[in-house]
Amino acid sequence: MDVAPAVDVAPAVDVAPAVDKAAVDDVEEAMRDVVDPELGINVVDLGLVYGINVHDDNTVTLDMTLTSAACPLTDVIEDQTRSALTDGPDGLVNDVTINWVWMPPWGPDKITDDGREQLRALGFNV
Repeated sequence: MDVAPAVDVAPAVDVAPAVDKAAVDDVEEAMRDVVDPELGINVVDLGLVYGINVHDDNTVTLDMTLTSAACPLTDVIEDQTRSALTDGPDGLVNDVTINWVWMPPWGPDKITDDGREQLRALGFNV
């Protein structure tokens, strides 16, 4: 009687498929769809996005501020952000977290050249 030699078999390991990770530039571009409800200018050009961190699981953490700590519209901006980054079958990221930060405080110096042009078109002197 022939006996096959014993073979050590490693236990099967479930390996999650690699997750495509969004590029920071793509997240920033998508955030241009998020508009400050009071000014009508996107949050990137207003200088409200301080940092973008895309994690390995394709979730993103945004460091953002507001023109005023007393701004009552955080929920509106959070909803727009979630829609811009996660909605649809081809959402850019899996989930988003916003860290509201107040330092350094926002000021007009944070507005991009494009944001200044848009504000001037609305009649603001910046």
